[in-house]
Amino acid sequence: MCDEERHHEKRGCPGFKLERFMMPCLLLLLKERPSHGYELMERLSDFGFNECIDPGAVYRNLRKMEDEGLIISEWDTEGKGPAKRLYKLTGEGEEVLFTWAEHVKRQIKRMEYFLKRFNENFGEGR
Repeated sequence: MCDEERHHEKRGCPGFKLERFMMPCLLLLLKERPSHGYELMERLSDFGFNECIDPGAVYRNLRKMEDEGLIISEWDTEGKGPAKRLYKLTGEGEEVLFTWAEHVKRQIKRMEYFLKRFNENFGEGR
């Protein structure tokens, strides 16, 4: 848990568990291009994981997604250094990615409605 999540929990707001959002972000990154785990960790910072990144969580998500058939991996032995896993999105993974996108759209509508009601009652807040 990162500092921002701890702050919100102390205030009585459960906040948003960023780790739960990691899977759709990884699927999207792999839709853009196949990648190694280390590269995926770097690219996750675009989604706000820079302070909260847990390499173990990334690899647990990758392993789970591979077990579920959403991604595949193979050993990449080209280049210098030791072999690395190269992860790729499957057709089933792409379907799950599109389902996530629809879910996120619905959540955005809910949040926008919440903010609209909040602003109607309290202006812009504090």
